[in-house]
Amino acid sequence: MSERISHAPPASALILIAEDEEEIADILRAYLQRSGLRTRHAADGEAVLAMHQSLKPDLLLLDVQMPRIDGWKVLSEIRSRGDTPVIMLTALDQDIDKLMGLRLGADDYVVKPFNPAEVVARVQAVLRRTLMSDSSASRILRVGLFQIDLESHEASIRDGDSQQMLDLTLTEFRLLACLMRAPRRVFSRAELLVQCLPEGDTQERTVDSHVSKLRRKLDALGIHGIPASVWGVGYRFGSDS
Repeated sequence: MSERISHAPPASALILIAEDEEEIADILRAYLQRSGLRTRHAADGEAVLAMHQSLKPDLLLLDVQMPRIDGWKVLSEIRSRGDTPVIMLTALDQDIDKLMGLRLGADDYVVKPFNPAEVVARVQAVLRRTLMSDSSASRILRVGLFQIDLESHEASIRDGDSQQMLDLTLTEFRLLACLMRAPRRVFSRAELLVQCLPEGDTQERTVDSHVSKLRRKLDALGIHGIPASVWGVGYRFGSDS
């Protein structure tokens, strides 16, 4: 499923490019700036963390194989600081590498060699999602047939030209909203436990129970495979999101 968003990313957004290969960094910088985005460049993991702290970028393009501190450790530190959007750049086209990045909190990933225009498109998509999540004017999340109003706590699916309301518990609503905010990302059970059941049970298996109940409600409406399981990691919104 693809996310439908009407907001445009801010033209003045600052993108921190964490890439030790100068030629690749120059190409990314040129394409991003051509799209109206501001850029800064860091060539090693230590510089990335220092510049992230001082510049507060709107998004981080992070190469996995960084010198001094590798991309995984950088990502882990960035996530301990906050929720800066991160897109991983990896030369390793293997599922385990992608899943590790998403499990640690990456918002998306791009495999080298890549088309720079595709990277820009991914950056703009993540910025749009972030803008919509942070906007005080609009608290509506839309992914595929799904729509969630974060203020009224109403969830619905598109049924032809109308919206069919979903009868969800508070925990089911939180789970669905959390997954829809980053539909490509895989959330661990521990993350979902903290974000969706903050005052509830501390057992991670409780998440499985609530996900199962949410699935059954959606299955009854003819919507299958949401949320999707990622074996050994956790859950994401859908297998084709």
